[in-house]
Amino acid sequence: MPGKAAAATGQAAVKPAPNGHAETTFAEHVATGRLTAQRGLYAGPAPIVSKDLYSELEFGSVARERGEITLEPGTKVTGNTYFGRFPASYWQRWTHVKEVTVEAVVTGDGTLTIGASDVEGDARVVAAEIVKGASATAFTLTAKLDKFYDGGALWLDLETEAAQTLKVEQVRWTVESPEKIRPTAVTICTMNRADDCLKNLQALAGDISSLDTLDAIYVADQGTDRVDSRDGFEQVAKDLGAKLHYITQPNLGGAGGFTRGLYEVAGHTATEHANVLFMDDDVLLEPDLVIRMTAFSNRTVDPVIVGGQMLNLLHPNQLHVGAEYANLNTLEPGKPVEHSLSTADLLGIDEETLKPNRQERRLDAGYNGWWSCLIPYEIVKAIGYPMPFFFQWDDAEYSYRARGAGFPTVTLPGAGVWHADFHWKDWDEWHRYFNLRNSIITAALHSPFNTNLVARVLAAQVVRYLLGMQYGLTATLIKAVEDFLEGPEILRDGGVAAMKEIRRIRDDYPETKRHNATDVPGIASNDIGILNSAPRPSLQRVILLKRVLDRILGRHRHSLGAVPTDEANWWHISLFETVVVTDASQEGVRVRKYDRDKMFTLAKRAARVINRLRKEGGAVKEQYKRATPELTSRENWKRLYEL
Repeated sequence: MPGKAAAATGQAAVKPAPNGHAETTFAEHVATGRLTAQRGLYAGPAPIVSKDLYSELEFGSVARERGEITLEPGTKVTGNTYFGRFPASYWQRWTHVKEVTVEAVVTGDGTLTIGASDVEGDARVVAAEIVKGASATAFTLTAKLDKFYDGGALWLDLETEAAQTLKVEQVRWTVESPEKIRPTAVTICTMNRADDCLKNLQALAGDISSLDTLDAIYVADQGTDRVDSRDGFEQVAKDLGAKLHYITQPNLGGAGGFTRGLYEVAGHTATEHANVLFMDDDVLLEPDLVIRMTAFSNRTVDPVIVGGQMLNLLHPNQLHVGAEYANLNTLEPGKPVEHSLSTADLLGIDEETLKPNRQERRLDAGYNGWWSCLIPYEIVKAIGYPMPFFFQWDDAEYSYRARGAGFPTVTLPGAGVWHADFHWKDWDEWHRYFNLRNSIITAALHSPFNTNLVARVLAAQVVRYLLGMQYGLTATLIKAVEDFLEGPEILRDGGVAAMKEIRRIRDDYPETKRHNATDVPGIASNDIGILNSAPRPSLQRVILLKRVLDRILGRHRHSLGAVPTDEANWWHISLFETVVVTDASQEGVRVRKYDRDKMFTLAKRAARVINRLRKEGGAVKEQYKRATPELTSRENWKRLYEL
């Protein structure tokens, strides 16, 4: 049957485990057919997802369903879309594959065309087939992967003329299989998001094609509101059968949850050629992601980390970023790689080029977020497990460590999941501690770590925070730097004590708490009016010095006002004595009040600890380097899991 994925001669062995759950023993499978690299789909996994992300109607009338499409007379549909495109450039650069075949079952009359683009997005036709009087007939079209090194993609276009109708279904993009197929396990880390996690298990269980590529699914539940407490869990456990491994463990953050999957696979594998696919619990899953990422990994010349892309859940047409890197010198994650799409409307056009927002140019990623990220076991054997960071920067640190050992990260276009938009999360939260502390550790491990530069970066952050009356955030930064200077011993418990301590510290600062906008403590709701910000000053240093002087002298231009979150800049917030700032979540407000004593106390503490970092950072860096093999060892994680 056209489109059938490469099959295995046997399934992974399953045996009873002491805890009553089945254990999967991972072994390579012998392929008996072509490998499905991706499916041709025509509707998304949920109604909020536009069908235009899968195919676009250029003219005429069409009916689009998940696995099939029907064109009325005089219609043209293009697959030159986010999910419709085959990332030819990435397959040519990273894999053994020399050509790809589109397989489909067709009924009716019309034309099937494989279109292609180059690095500039200019389109051409590479194969076409005229269909006449087909009745559930299998058709194939083949395209070479030979002119895409710097960029470009392939896609399937469909067209009917007057009096023609055409139904196309079971579309598959297939490539030659390797001799053996890697076993793959999905690992989902969850913490009190039982409903979200259950939905993703149901999505996998309901999509046989993606499930067929998986040997196991591990759920590491670290919460008190457990997934197995939900009514639908019993049924999904039946549907997934022996593939599902539900594990409860202490809360060790995202690093501990995801690493558990690596730990389990490593303990039950007969081959080093295994994959572990990390997946967040709160994503809207496109199950085809599993097929796309595992197929790509099965054909790469050498092991690479394969990352999936993130689309914004609140704005489902938006791509978060095409590929990203971290500027380790300035402790900045999430920087778009040059030429990368960033917060791009995938159904819109680029304002400068007036071309559709398509990622034509092939990009080299620095790292990939763990919303969806596949790690081959060979890499784990070579460099160890993730650092026990609790969360934040664990993904970046692992990718940069892998790159140092010769294993790059490839962010694969078209392999996407929807995740909550990052810019709707407020920066002034307890997790900022882990972001700061772990960024400094990562920089110490994988950059020249110029402590003078890092000190200047942190000092600039302190000045902005104090001008903005974010005293709790300043205390958070101080604690992060102090704990970095404590050395690797701070990571010994996986971050549990640090999480509790930073929450306790922040609890003493009122501006870290969110309030209902109509119930702000001590302020009448009707007294709060919006005062908008001026544009970014052209003479920033002059304005900065003026604002610092005003703060020192206790001078304020406004006694009270409200400021939208996108205008809460230091040059504006520093004009207020009391300011009500919208939380980035848009679900409430924060109240910032000028406190001269806190400002001076925190400024002195920050100056001392940043100066310590400048002087002692080099020696502490060596401590972390020496401790890394032990911190990232299987034995250390076994201890943390209390096994």
